[in-house]
Amino acid sequence: MSKGKSNSAFFFCIHLIIACLVLLPLLFALVSSFRPLTEIFRYVSPFSWRTFIPTELTFDAYTSLFTARGFGRIFLNTFLVTFVTVIVGVFINSMAAFAFSKFEFRGKNTLFLLVLVTFMIPFEVIAIPLYNLVDHLGWIDTYWGLIVPGLANGLVIFLFRQFFMDMPTMLLESAHLDGASWSTIYTKIVMPLSKPVTISAGLLLFLFQWESFLWPVIATRSKQYKVIQVAMSDFVTEHATFWNEMFAACTLAVLVPVLVLLPLQKYFVQGVTGTGIKE
Repeated sequence: MSKGKSNSAFFFCIHLIIACLVLLPLLFALVSSFRPLTEIFRYVSPFSWRTFIPTELTFDAYTSLFTARGFGRIFLNTFLVTFVTVIVGVFINSMAAFAFSKFEFRGKNTLFLLVLVTFMIPFEVIAIPLYNLVDHLGWIDTYWGLIVPGLANGLVIFLFRQFFMDMPTMLLESAHLDGASWSTIYTKIVMPLSKPVTISAGLLLFLFQWESFLWPVIATRSKQYKVIQVAMSDFVTEHATFWNEMFAACTLAVLVPVLVLLPLQKYFVQGVTGTGIKE
């Protein structure tokens, strides 16, 4: 019993150290966002309690974001692109996964193998060909150019497909024999039974799009379509870095995914663990 207690204490200390390594930089960014620019690094060396407790509290950084920097439009762009990607992406990827899991057609295994390859290849490899395609379609510097390339996602198709594979085929075939069309089966039977994996897929699409930086940099040129990850690079200028505004923008950029993930984390875990990955 004493050995078990010592192991528990050891793992508790390890987890505490990891938590500090993860949370302290976030805490420093949060505190620094409420400081004047001249006070950001004043108490970093030597390290003291003032490092994480501001001596002069100000909301100038947040005020500047929405007045001088136009972050209202930037947040609207990011929410719009992310929301449309999640809604349309869940529909497209689940339909593809339903076909891969329940239908037989020529080249099915080859196509699914190509789907698996898509989320194993770094995005940097396909960035230039994708830009040429989007440019040919006339979608550069448009919402189409930001949204459409992020709709189809190989990992999301894989998650849906593995979940659908565990669904009883007899249930779907009996509904089809009773006169239900495959579209009706998909909307009335399959998707209502797929709540955990649907939430997991939606969260993955949300995070992919919310945290996207390279593609929005490539695909947009004007401030009209700027998203939050790209906007945060504007705080670094030739002569200075506006650290307080950058930390404020980072805080807001982190806060939104956290508020989305925390209430849905139970479904996210259920969706990932119930997709047949264990096979």
